[in-house]
Amino acid sequence: MRRSDFHFDLPPELIAQRPVEPRSASRMLLLEGATGSVSDRVFRDLPSLLSPRDLLVLNDTRVLPARAHGVKESGGRIEILLERVQDDHTALVQARSSKPLRPGGLIRLAGGHQARMLGKEEGLTRLEFSGDVLAFFESHGSMPLPPYIARQAEDADCERYQTVYARAPGAVAAPTAGLHFDAQIFAALAARGIRHEFVTLHVGAGTFQPMRVEDIDAHRMHPEYARVPARTCAAIREARAAGGRVVAVGTTVVRSLESAATGGQPAPFEGETRIFIRPGHRFRSVDAMLTNFHLPQSTLVMLCAAFAGREALLRAYAHAVRARYRFFSYGDAMFITPAAAVPERT
Repeated sequence: MRRSDFHFDLPPELIAQRPVEPRSASRMLLLEGATGSVSDRVFRDLPSLLSPRDLLVLNDTRVLPARAHGVKESGGRIEILLERVQDDHTALVQARSSKPLRPGGLIRLAGGHQARMLGKEEGLTRLEFSGDVLAFFESHGSMPLPPYIARQAEDADCERYQTVYARAPGAVAAPTAGLHFDAQIFAALAARGIRHEFVTLHVGAGTFQPMRVEDIDAHRMHPEYARVPARTCAAIREARAAGGRVVAVGTTVVRSLESAATGGQPAPFEGETRIFIRPGHRFRSVDAMLTNFHLPQSTLVMLCAAFAGREALLRAYAHAVRARYRFFSYGDAMFITPAAAVPERT
């Protein structure tokens, strides 16, 4: 398939610049993949769409304040955006400056810290920090809002661009389907006896990078750390055995569980994943998914198309545009059930 097969027209005013309050007040579009039918809901309807046999799986990654600024030895300013921590003192970053940083070059950072360029790796800059990488960004970084949010990060974003259940630091972008959950939603889920478990996938800044090839099979995903614990695998087996569904909260959860899938069930997994889910993928561990609306021609739109069918998904997106849903990270949600049958990719 071609990248252009996943294009849709999006009026820029539908790109949400701020979140709704409270979290669970957002709208939600229900797409039934088997029929292609759509219906307009609100996020607070989610518990009514689930049964006590179902299991919600959420991504507990916590977004780091991953954007920082420094000064090169030449005096020029440089912005660094953390992509992935490699060890206590080394990280891969996106570096932006008027002139490129050279190997061995030093950057003066806030708080008396500095970083030295070690080289390039997969198009990213590898830096060695004078102190602990995570501690530096936690103390001196700012929240890395996506590039389509046309404003500077504010104090409120430190809380709102973070799920209420975030606990494992390492992401530089939020798992946005989880941003709609609040205490009221969790109380309603508990009242219906609906369980939830967690995986971890540290979302990288590469999630916002456009696909640069037209033939989607030529695309290579950037690596991201994922962990699927044994407890979550056991809960999935129990839900399936009871006739329930595994409901993934976000594309990051889908990618984590499908990376861990062996046979018909996920097995405990920890490591890097580059899984690229596009039409033709046979889903092994996810029965329904909650997600936000994604960028045209993006790998995330392709993942959703693989789950619900490309034509059904694009019709649902066209409906969302007409109905003035809010798009992207601070936007509204979709609840998607799978297409009737998806052939296994060879």
